[in-house]
Amino acid sequence: MSSGLGDLLGDKLLSSSGDVATVDALNGKGAVALYFSAHWCPPCKGFTPQLAEWYSKDLKAKGLEVVFVSSDKDEDAFKEYFGEMPWLALPYDKRDLKEELSKKFKVQGIPSIVVLDSDGKVITKDGRAAISGDPTGEDFPWKPKTLKEILSTAKLIGKDGPVDSGTLDGKVFGLYFSAHWCPPCRGFTPKLAEWYTKSLKDKGLEIVFVSSDKDEAAFNDYYKEQPWLALDYANRKEKEQLSNFFGVSGIPTFVIVDKDGSTISKEGKGAVSNDPEGAEFPWYPKPVKNLKDGPGSLNGAAVVIAFCETADSTAQKAAEDAMSPLAKQYIEAAKAAGEEDPKVCFMIATEAAGMGGQLRSMMSLPKLPPGVHEHPLEESDGNGGNWGCDGCNKGGRPDVKRFRCTKGCDFDYCEECHGKTGTVVDVPPKLMLINVPDSMSFYEGPEGAITSQAVEQFVSAFESASLEKKKLEQ
Repeated sequence: MSSGLGDLLGDKLLSSSGDVATVDALNGKGAVALYFSAHWCPPCKGFTPQLAEWYSKDLKAKGLEVVFVSSDKDEDAFKEYFGEMPWLALPYDKRDLKEELSKKFKVQGIPSIVVLDSDGKVITKDGRAAISGDPTGEDFPWKPKTLKEILSTAKLIGKDGPVDSGTLDGKVFGLYFSAHWCPPCRGFTPKLAEWYTKSLKDKGLEIVFVSSDKDEAAFNDYYKEQPWLALDYANRKEKEQLSNFFGVSGIPTFVIVDKDGSTISKEGKGAVSNDPEGAEFPWYPKPVKNLKDGPGSLNGAAVVIAFCETADSTAQKAAEDAMSPLAKQYIEAAKAAGEEDPKVCFMIATEAAGMGGQLRSMMSLPKLPPGVHEHPLEESDGNGGNWGCDGCNKGGRPDVKRFRCTKGCDFDYCEECHGKTGTVVDVPPKLMLINVPDSMSFYEGPEGAITSQAVEQFVSAFESASLEKKKLEQ
């Protein structure tokens, strides 16, 4: 075992017979699974016996060791739960180390398994799915396939039948995760098809539909509306691999991939909607992302947000420019370290509706009236109440009029919020820092004009732990 695992887990672990030296316990293991779990968690209690059976029957012999990292509420509960487990555990009194591990691997729910190699490097953060899909360890240690490897076995089809698998080589392409049963998908697909046909195809963009339809007949019916390629519906395994590779948790999702196979953006829907003619194709991410385009790294990193919803466009641009130099520094540092996300990310809120309004509420900031959406809205079918208002965040109801974006954005106002748009308020810009991986915490920053100096001082204070830590309201 290298010093990597020892540095991560400390010098001692706990076995059924007592303390063991980490270096001895993990020496010679092919992989180590950190099992984040707790006795009070029903899904954990259901999964633990399965994992124990798989471990004892096959996985231990394959070279896997499991280390239980407890989220139990007290040591007695930890001991009772660990008594059911045939592997090792992080000692319960190592609470600080437990929190460090949860934060480092961005564990946001349990049960969760992070699989590490003998050097302590991540093999996969989705170990639960990997092990559940291969409980005998045929693919141990479950190193995820690269995008190229997934696509090498995928069958692509076009309007005239099968397409050569190399058709995407050297091209910028989008993977469009969608389904006919999904109302937001049905609203966005005609817009994307129009933009693709009118401008984006000529810019060099190819698109591949990755279906979440419930059967092949629904897939075929939906694909008739689409002018691009598709992953053959029979390739369900490749579909799941692509979804897992990009962390797709909802649809419609539009992922943009560069010519070299690297990911340009997992939030391509917002990028394309804001630039349907492709003036900024292929939409490389800006160092400061706009909250209206999606959550960005909100769930995976510390994020500085400049709330500038009531400022004019000049002040908003100045705030973005003030944050950009420091944002670029963190991006470059993450690339150099091989990290998925920068240690600190940067965003700006320019609209009162949607996620910005939700975050204001969670941090007890002044509530703003609904802002004017960037595209025109029109009264639309209420769809049986299967929608939500981006102003008041209430779910739609069949008896409430719905006003929907005409440009394909997943954006709606109820009649009341639509009537309030354009109300003039003047709230000074304000910096805030949200750190969801660190126990849903946030930190309050300065109010007023956003300058580079103000941003740097705020981030420096955060990193030196000199700011008051507060908890987001849910």
